[in-house]
Amino acid sequence: MTRKIYIKTFGCQMNEYDSDKMADVLGDAEGLEKTDRPEDADVILFNTCSVREKAQEKVFHDLGRVKHLKRDNPNLIIGVGGCVASQEGAAIVERAPYVDLVFGPQTLHRLPDLISKRRASGRPQVDISFPEIEKFDHMPPARVEGATAFVSIMEGCSKYCTFCVVPYTRGEEVSRPLDDILTEIATLVGQGVKEVTLLGQNVNAWRAPISRGSDDIGDFAFLLECVHEVPGIERIRYTTSHPREMTQRLFDAYAKLPRLVSQLHLPVQSGSDRVLAAMKRGYTALEYKAVVRKLRAARPDLSLTSDFIVGFPGETEDDFEKTMKLIDDVGFDGSFSFVYSARPGTPAADLADDTPQDVKLARLARLQKRIDEQAQAVSQSMVGSVQRILVEGHARKDAAELAGRTDNNRVVNFPGPARLINQFIDVRITSALPHSLRGEVVIREAVSA
Repeated sequence: MTRKIYIKTFGCQMNEYDSDKMADVLGDAEGLEKTDRPEDADVILFNTCSVREKAQEKVFHDLGRVKHLKRDNPNLIIGVGGCVASQEGAAIVERAPYVDLVFGPQTLHRLPDLISKRRASGRPQVDISFPEIEKFDHMPPARVEGATAFVSIMEGCSKYCTFCVVPYTRGEEVSRPLDDILTEIATLVGQGVKEVTLLGQNVNAWRAPISRGSDDIGDFAFLLECVHEVPGIERIRYTTSHPREMTQRLFDAYAKLPRLVSQLHLPVQSGSDRVLAAMKRGYTALEYKAVVRKLRAARPDLSLTSDFIVGFPGETEDDFEKTMKLIDDVGFDGSFSFVYSARPGTPAADLADDTPQDVKLARLARLQKRIDEQAQAVSQSMVGSVQRILVEGHARKDAAELAGRTDNNRVVNFPGPARLINQFIDVRITSALPHSLRGEVVIREAVSA
């Protein structure tokens, strides 16, 4: 009987990528296949996120829900990985003694070894070290389904924003070698991939020698140029970026690399210089707007999304109004926005926070409503236009239809034959819905041929 692995992922795309790598590692070493049912699994892993408090507590809640499976199957392996694992370490086993493995983002490649040691010793195994680039050197070849793939290009963060735990859970910024990245992308193209998303906590902080042994260092713009030249790659995305790492060379990349999408996620967090300084973001609202102006000079139709933290300790009504003004000045196409929650061990956790929660929630609702209005205006402006989309599969709500994604990352649902899946096609946008677009295939003779 085939042995199975169940993985539950919390948090960002970086964690989704890591979960796929966990499945690859254990598929290669132990022959495990993925299942959607924890009760069918021989190995259960929770890949955690500690950026927000609720995500962290949900991990322990979900651990409690699989505890009985361990009683029914003593050979079942239960593991906790990711950023909560890095932060809590052995304390997870103390709180949930039925957990067998605790591992960090940088040690997921050691899972087969950790499982072997657990079975041999009968004791829980904890490895939350930071062996830097070693992880990528021990990964099995990437396996993908479909025409899109994530490619991790760097790990960690050296910015130390006062609210963020990432530098403490994933370590300082470490860039993968250029040759390794390009080799992985070429391998993915060989499996049918046409669109790649370059992943990292601060992707535009990527720096590495332009070839092995070289003293010449390439920057992120150079990496984009190299990926752009990989035969078969038709679309390039990246996330997440930092405003401090936006350079003139990167602005120029938007002018000369047509396969680089017209969509960018550029976290700003606040429009108040006082709050930005307290967050230690390293830029002002005016400097952020200058970055946006240069980007749109190079790519006028650039769609911009961002992160916002509402109710940071000490945020006044005037501070929040400055954030709203920045939103109106810039014009965003979406956001990840949340009320601030203190993360243990971060400098901001010690700041006085006397803003009532209902005030914070009201501010968040107002901010999200304004950005939703801006995003809907962008969607409405696309009605009647022809968009090039990559067809990713069947529509989520109607299996008789297909769904694809535009250059600016909108989902388009439309009627069409299944053989268009994983192909780039042109569609005309016929209507804009709150969270998606509807369209029709433009070249109908090509569809029926």
